[in-house]
Amino acid sequence: MDRYGFCHLSCLPVRAEASDRSEMVNQLLFGETFEVVDAFGTWKVIRGSLDKYEGFIDQKQFLPISEETFTYLKQSQDRFPQNILSWVTDAKGQKTLLMPASSMAGFKNGLLNFGDHKFEYDEPLSDPSKGVSGHSILEAARLYLNAPYIWGGRSLTGIDCSGLVQNVYKMNGIKLHRDASYQAKQGEILNLISEALPGDLAFFDNDAGEIIHVGIVADEGKLIHASGHVRIDDVDHNGIYNQQIRKYTHKLRLIKRIL
Repeated sequence: MDRYGFCHLSCLPVRAEASDRSEMVNQLLFGETFEVVDAFGTWKVIRGSLDKYEGFIDQKQFLPISEETFTYLKQSQDRFPQNILSWVTDAKGQKTLLMPASSMAGFKNGLLNFGDHKFEYDEPLSDPSKGVSGHSILEAARLYLNAPYIWGGRSLTGIDCSGLVQNVYKMNGIKLHRDASYQAKQGEILNLISEALPGDLAFFDNDAGEIIHVGIVADEGKLIHASGHVRIDDVDHNGIYNQQIRKYTHKLRLIKRIL
């Protein structure tokens, strides 16, 4: 059984069960790696390098890699496409669309080689090691405005609330958990929404007290989040207020500072 893999597609669905009809619970983006922890026929149970998130993927949708390549990519400085959309070219001259938060770790002078595979990329890359700020967090978040909401999504073609937060922080060199309830365990608690700064995270719960939603604090009284689509709404000590329908849609539970 192949022990490690590399996502060479724009985005790869990770499913709850070993079936194409199963619920998509996550996506991998180009350049992300994972461990293969089990197999059910042509389906592999994988554990993502970014967040240890597990799920099923079809063996036709990834490239097996050696432990040496896996370690090299994990230890390489992760960088990301600066352009909102760009393309990487493989050894056959075929192009693959890259979206924000695609991982370009291991590329040197525009090239990535491992085994029989080669990828070329001649567009500028961002370097999160140069520093992160509230401004850089919001700049990344705004790339996703109007992207449709899709459960388990992490791409411009569909993204969920925690996928948005994870991607935005990833592009700024910070690893967060995949789900909102686990992201809520990271960072420092703030007492009041009035204390929040751009880039802080706001979490929202249901009537049972379970964390079910997360968004990124923007300018004063505003929140970027994925609900229907990635949008900017008002937020206060009660929760998220949607001006279009003139009602609160999510109840505020807590504020966290990650930076």
